[in-house]
Amino acid sequence: MKAYFYSEDPGDQREDHDSGHPVSTHYLSQLGVLYHHCPSVSAVDQIASERSYRNRDEIIVSPEKMGPVYEEKVRMFFKEHLHEDEEIRYILDGNGFFDVRNASDEWVRIRLEKDDLIILPSGIFHRFTTDNKNYIKAMRLFKDEPKWTPLNRAPELEKNPHRKSYLQDKSPKAGMMT
Repeated sequence: MKAYFYSEDPGDQREDHDSGHPVSTHYLSQLGVLYHHCPSVSAVDQIASERSYRNRDEIIVSPEKMGPVYEEKVRMFFKEHLHEDEEIRYILDGNGFFDVRNASDEWVRIRLEKDDLIILPSGIFHRFTTDNKNYIKAMRLFKDEPKWTPLNRAPELEKNPHRKSYLQDKSPKAGMMT
């Protein structure tokens, strides 16, 4: 895992966009984002048990697997949104990026690779993209039945109870620097 402030320089979303300003796992935790290195599925099982994740599946995001809808899906995943449940991903193969907003509304980019597990809290604005290799295989974990509904960023979402709870719990700490 590598985390840093996102550079807004022009270019494809799948490029690194590394600003040269790194972000620590401690800073991520202040945003409510939890990171774990899990060299085995048994390590994932332990976290799943501790956090009451009962369901899981696997997804491959690649042109070979998704065919002609790949580019459309990658653009869709990259639209800024939030979920009303935690988003938990364990990377089985390949690489990708999760971008999350901090309290100053800046993007923090998190590059994930094999054996990385990330937990995004409900209510955090985020987006996802593959890297320029266009391939990632991930395990998705869920507390209950899978919920896929992304709520795209809009002013009315500031009134969403999950967003309000996130802001109440995390924002004062999230404005601090790395």
